[in-house]
Amino acid sequence: MLLYVALGSAIGGVSRYLVGGLVQRLWSTTFPTGTLFVNFSGCFLIGVLLPYSIDTPSFSPEVRALLTIGFCGGYTTFSTFSYETMALMNSGEWLRAALYVCASLVFSLAGTFLGTALARELILLRERL
Repeated sequence: MLLYVALGSAIGGVSRYLVGGLVQRLWSTTFPTGTLFVNFSGCFLIGVLLPYSIDTPSFSPEVRALLTIGFCGGYTTFSTFSYETMALMNSGEWLRAALYVCASLVFSLAGTFLGTALARELILLRERL
C-alpha cells in the first residue's frame, strides 16, 4: 500500500509543479493563480475519484489510495498556499491575502462539490448501462 501512495504522491507532486507553473505563466500575474488552480482542480478530482472509486468494484483499495491519498495529496498545495498567503501579508498586501484565502476556500469547496456531483452522475450512468 505504501508503494502505491508513494507513486501517486510522486506523480501528483510533478503534476502540481507542471500545472501550477503553466497556469501561472499563462496568467502572468503576481497573484498565485497557479496554486489556486491546482487546489481547485485537486479538490474537484478528489470529489470525483473518492465517491466513484468507493462505489465501483473495479477500483482496488491500492488504486484508490494511489489516486486519492497519493496523487491528490501530492498534487494539492496547501503548504504552498499557506506560505504564499504569509508572503502577501508580510509584504503588506492584506487585501490580496484575504482575497486569496477566500478564493482558495471557495474554489476548493466548489471543486469538491462539483467533482462529487460528477461522480454521482457517472455512477448513475454506469448503473443504467
